[in-house]
Amino acid sequence: MKSQLETLHKCVAGIDVHRMKHVVTVLIEDATGTITRHTREYGGFKRDLKALADWLRELGVELVIVESTGIYWKSVYARLEDVGLRIWVVNAHHVKNVPGRKTDVADSEWLAQLGRYGLVRPSFIPPKDLRELRLVSRYRRKLEAMRSAETNRLHKILDDAGIKLGGLVSDINGKAARAMVDGLIDGLAPCELIKLSGRLKAPKESLLASLEGDLTARHRLVLEEIREHLRELERHLEKLDAYLREAMTPYAWAWTLLQTIPGIDEIAAALILIEIGDDLLHFGSAGCFASWAALCPGNHESAGKRKSGKTRKGNSILRYLLCEAANGAIRTLSVFREKYRGLLIRRGHKKAIVAIAHKLIRTIYVMFTRRQTYHDSGFDYAAANVKKNAPRWIKALERHGYVVKHSAAAAA
Repeated sequence: MKSQLETLHKCVAGIDVHRMKHVVTVLIEDATGTITRHTREYGGFKRDLKALADWLRELGVELVIVESTGIYWKSVYARLEDVGLRIWVVNAHHVKNVPGRKTDVADSEWLAQLGRYGLVRPSFIPPKDLRELRLVSRYRRKLEAMRSAETNRLHKILDDAGIKLGGLVSDINGKAARAMVDGLIDGLAPCELIKLSGRLKAPKESLLASLEGDLTARHRLVLEEIREHLRELERHLEKLDAYLREAMTPYAWAWTLLQTIPGIDEIAAALILIEIGDDLLHFGSAGCFASWAALCPGNHESAGKRKSGKTRKGNSILRYLLCEAANGAIRTLSVFREKYRGLLIRRGHKKAIVAIAHKLIRTIYVMFTRRQTYHDSGFDYAAANVKKNAPRWIKALERHGYVVKHSAAAAA
C-alpha cells in the first residue's frame, strides 16, 4: 500500500554509527516514485570516512541522518561537513527502531525513512569553532572538579589529625586559611600560625584551639602532596582561563552582554557562550531554548490530569552553569534575589535555584535576539505576592480568631 506521508527529500542517507564501523543506507526516489536502496559498510578510520563522503556526494544525497551515539558521531559529522553535505544529528530517544527488527542495516534504513518524511528534528550543533572550544571548556570543568575533590581530601586529612580549621573558615583555599595550612605543613607552632590569620572573623582563641591537633609526619606528607597538586591544578586553570578569554574575541558582543547579567563573570560568560553560541534564533522561542537546557517543567498529562512536572533531559552542562550563576545572582541587589526569596519559602532552595536559572536563560534569549544589555526591571516580587495573597491570609486569620472582623469592630 502506498504511503500517505508526503516525501520531503528524494535522496536521503541514514548512518548507524559505531566506534569502528558505520553502516550506511541511501534511499533514492526517482520520478516514477520507485525507491532504490543502497547499503554499504565503512570503517572508522579517516580514509574510510573520506570514502563514505565521496560515495554520498556521488549519489547526490540531499540529507544525511546521523544518530547521536556517544561521541562517535562527531568525527563523521566533521568529515561530511567539510565536503558540504547537509547533516542532521537526531536524538536517539526520538528515533528508536521498531521492537524486534534491531539490526545495523535496519537502523540505518529506519533513519533514512524518517528523514525522507521529515519525521525527525535536527539537534543543535554549534559551529566548528565552538565545538572545538567545548573541548577546552569541558576539560576545564573536569579540572575544577578535581580541585574540589582535592580540597575535600585536605579537609579530611586535617580532621583526621584533629585540626578543626575547616570548621571556622568559610573557604579553606582562602588567602589566610591557605597560609595557615602551609604553616602547618612546614611545622610552625600554633602561636606562630595565628599571626597568619589576617582578617578572619573567627576569634583568635577559637583559631588557636582549632590548630592544636596531632599532625604526624605522614599527615604532613599527604598534605604536602595535596598542596602541590592544588597548585598544579590552579596553574592549568589559569592557563585555560587566559586561552578562553582570548578565544572570545570573535564573539565579543555576546560575551560582553552576558557579563552584564548579575551572577555571571568573564569565565562563566565564556563557558555559557561556548554551549549556546551567539545566534539563538534557531531555537525559535525563549521557551524552546529553556526546554533545550532542561530548565523548564516537563509536560505529562493524561485524561486531563497533570501527572508530573519533572524537568526533562537536556544540556546538563548548560543547566549546571546557569544554576551556578543563579546562586551568584541571588546574592546581588537585583530582581533575581527578590524572586528567589519569594520562592524559597514555598519551594525550597533547590527548586528556587532552578526557577532562577530558568529566568536567567529566558533573559539571555531576549538579550541576544535584541542585542541589548541587561536592565534590571526592579519588580518587587514580595509586594506582588502580598497583593495576591493578602485577602486569603486575612480571612484565615479572622477565621482562627487572630484578627477581629471588620464588621464586628465597627458595631462595637
